[in-house]
Amino acid sequence: MTLDKSQQFAVQAISQVLGGRNLAQTLEQLAWQHPQLSPQQRAAAQDISYGVLRYYGRLNAILKQLITNRLDDETVRCLLLAGLYQLEYGKASAHAVVDHAVTAAASMKKPWAKGLVNAVLRNFLRRREAVLAGIEQDEQARYSYPQWWISKLKQQYPQQWENLLQAGNAHPPLTLRVNRRRMSADDYLHKLENAGFAARILGRESIMMAQPVAVEKLPGFAAGEVSVQDYGAQFAAHLLDVRDNMRVLDACCAPGGKTGHVLELADVAMTAIDSEEARLARTRDNLHRLGLSARLITGDAGKPEGWWDGQPFDRILADVPCSASGIVRRHVDIKWLRRETDIANFVAQQSRLLHALWRVLANGGKLLYVTCSIFIEENQRQIDAFLTRQADARQLALDEPGNGQLLPCADHDGFFYALLQKI
Repeated sequence: MTLDKSQQFAVQAISQVLGGRNLAQTLEQLAWQHPQLSPQQRAAAQDISYGVLRYYGRLNAILKQLITNRLDDETVRCLLLAGLYQLEYGKASAHAVVDHAVTAAASMKKPWAKGLVNAVLRNFLRRREAVLAGIEQDEQARYSYPQWWISKLKQQYPQQWENLLQAGNAHPPLTLRVNRRRMSADDYLHKLENAGFAARILGRESIMMAQPVAVEKLPGFAAGEVSVQDYGAQFAAHLLDVRDNMRVLDACCAPGGKTGHVLELADVAMTAIDSEEARLARTRDNLHRLGLSARLITGDAGKPEGWWDGQPFDRILADVPCSASGIVRRHVDIKWLRRETDIANFVAQQSRLLHALWRVLANGGKLLYVTCSIFIEENQRQIDAFLTRQADARQLALDEPGNGQLLPCADHDGFFYALLQKI
């Protein structure tokens, strides 16, 4: 594998994300544009991209210690960030990292870039201890989050904020959901062990792999025996309390993980909506793999007049758009793409969806409100505001998670659940 090719690929991705683009979509597009790269080179580029963005606050602070003058060239700046990430967190030798970074700089056809990259990275190796000491008091450098995010968690979780920041910087586990229509978690665990994979059962249908593995290598994946889904996300289908023959609506359903889980638990008449046809196609593909079916609609869940047939639903899963602050370990770009002002916009959107969906819920029916956020404004505070305005709504107690807020930890990401009943 040629490390400088991977660096070049990663630099393009990092630069585009810091310019406002989604990381997963950027990597997919770049892979399509560079078909000559081997799978190993693409994997290395992905590791560098995710790593730089996971630790961007720290790496950027280090770079500012090493370059006193303003560096206006974003491509060279991102190459330096990639090199610093590999020196701090990578497994390649320091000599190889510097050498390939210099080669990548030379390919940019900017005469000054090669010397600058060489000087900065070697300067870091010589002065590493002093440079790191110089950023120790910078919270954005220490935790690699924007300051507004750190301050918000300090205010909302005074006892847990530091653990939450650290959890968001951890590498996520690979967790599976066994299709209970096909087999039990115990049976699938034995199947994994027979195939040479180490794993453990978390609960119900959930299994955590000891090491990441490509999904195509999972026994029975193509046949629909198992899906990839975070353990925290697997609470949703059970909390919705579905039974056979119910009319169920999954609003904002893509990519269909929760849709499939509900259908695995009961024979229901499922309607699943998403606002984007391309995203809805992923739901269709997932259901097809699982051997399940639903009525799929492209539309705005907040405008029922465009898709509702007038028949109320017994259960509604409202997995609403949110800041995604509970899943940053899987989507490291979120930390740098979100702005503090975005929260109010999400809150307004969530409120609109809640009120619209309440109209199509049957009397006595239940609506499960879900976010993958840990910010209070999007969660219990949103529900409290809804209850003050909606006289026919009550919040039901949950056995798990106790207060509805599932905080990120080693076993799962962060989610919020609130079960509402129309009375």
